[in-house]
Amino acid sequence: MIVRAAVLLAAVAVCGACAAKQSAVVVLLPDRDGGVGRASVENTSGGVELAARRDATRVKTNERPASVEPMSEADVQRIFGAALDALPPAPRRFILNFRFQSDELTDEARALVPEILTVVGGSAFANVAVTGHTDTMGTPAANYELGLKRAVMVSNLLIAAGLDARQIEVSSLGETDLLVKTPDEAAEPRNRRVDITVR
Repeated sequence: MIVRAAVLLAAVAVCGACAAKQSAVVVLLPDRDGGVGRASVENTSGGVELAARRDATRVKTNERPASVEPMSEADVQRIFGAALDALPPAPRRFILNFRFQSDELTDEARALVPEILTVVGGSAFANVAVTGHTDTMGTPAANYELGLKRAVMVSNLLIAAGLDARQIEVSSLGETDLLVKTPDEAAEPRNRRVDITVR
């Protein structure tokens, strides 16, 4: 049996207890944010597409996968509940904005720092990705450096507040990943940011 996720949001669960019966139940589950992708379930006898929340099929050896039917939430919990409970928490994301052409946080961004530390402190193995961004004012090279300067500044702020430096990964995308698409040389406050992802 082959299961292909057509979109990254596809979360597919396969019933391991069904192996003794030489069959499998495959169900498409939403991710932690509620998004649902698509998945193809195929074997040598044919295939089906799972495209909606809790779409499910049963696959038996040398038989085409059964027609797709939605699985009840109760059955999802009965069959997959323990596995779902063991999943790590979804990543938490924070956006810290900066003042124009500087590495100084806005007051609103600085107020988020305690919440970030609380989220990181809740997991001994948390990994924190700190990525600096800019608007399109200035050259791409200068904006890369400014994005990196912003990311390093936020990293240092988190370390000074007690976060272990080994948990932090720092990078810059400069002006290459705009939150708000703008033409070149456009001052856009929402693009002057550091994205923080806590996993």
